[in-house]
Amino acid sequence: MRFRFITATPLDPVHGSGTFAGIATLARALEQLGAEVRLVTPEARFPVYTAERLWFNHQLRRRVLPPCDISVGFDMDGYRVAGREGVPHVASVKGVIADEMRFERGPTRWSMALQAACERAHVRRAQLVMTTSCYAASRLEELYGARQVCIVPEGIDLAGWRELLARNPAPPDPDTFVVLCVCRFYPRKRLHLLLGAADRLRREIPGLEVRIVGGGPQARRLWRLWRERNLGRTVRWLGDVSQADLAREYQRCHLFCLPSVQEGFGIVFLEAMAAGKPIVAARAAAVPEVVTQGLLVEPDNEAALAEGIHRLYRDRPLRESLAAAGHRLVQQYDAPRVAHLFLDEIRRKLPA
Repeated sequence: MRFRFITATPLDPVHGSGTFAGIATLARALEQLGAEVRLVTPEARFPVYTAERLWFNHQLRRRVLPPCDISVGFDMDGYRVAGREGVPHVASVKGVIADEMRFERGPTRWSMALQAACERAHVRRAQLVMTTSCYAASRLEELYGARQVCIVPEGIDLAGWRELLARNPAPPDPDTFVVLCVCRFYPRKRLHLLLGAADRLRREIPGLEVRIVGGGPQARRLWRLWRERNLGRTVRWLGDVSQADLAREYQRCHLFCLPSVQEGFGIVFLEAMAAGKPIVAARAAAVPEVVTQGLLVEPDNEAALAEGIHRLYRDRPLRESLAAAGHRLVQQYDAPRVAHLFLDEIRRKLPA
């Protein structure tokens, strides 16, 4: 089967974030199953991503696109050709833009509103709409009027991930208690709550170290809060790191924490499970669907987040049991299995 993947998402883990990881993992897994996957990406680069994305989609109908049996557009990308080529088209929505924009303000919100309108058109024109969680499906139905959305979760290349971990060992330091967070710095990730929790806990947890991987639009605001709270070496800003360094960070930590209140799925949770780490997260959006073996706390509650971290610090057997349960659970998200689910949905909903 020949697939055409249409995406303007940057094809690197730093700028493309979880969306890139999901697309790349699915493409590799499909190819390993014998399918052909051709990527259609922007030919022109713009300093503003929204402008680049809109121009990319505008030009799609003028480009000579690779032949395929199934066309798959991710998020808003592909809305200009959906249902207009004579081949079945799938709108695969990784993150519902109209849902994400609720947490933004000013020009960012305006640009996301424009992208959300394109994503709505994509969903309505496609022959099949696919997303990664029940939560995301419900938001597609409510915000875009989508119907009969099928759900295929994100996948993780467990063999590749475990090989990466094995090549880059980094055992936890017994003299510290490390909390790791990996994300892009968007308002919906609620990193300010993690900083507040670190402030509450640094006197209660000897050797507490919160290590944060990533960057993004909220960086300056978060650094200002870090300085105002005099968090110093309690919180370490690691920036964007290589895959090898990321593997070391997962192994070095005692637990993983992301207090996000809006996730269509959350691939970082799979990475933490695969590394055998317990998780503290907010009971919000798709997180309860993914982190079924973790400690979930009330969203937007700094005190609850601090108590969740402190509870796992005090209770090593609970940390170990949650880590083991997560390590077993993540098997169901292994990339070959998810690729089979993807193909099954295609064949069932878009018969030849």
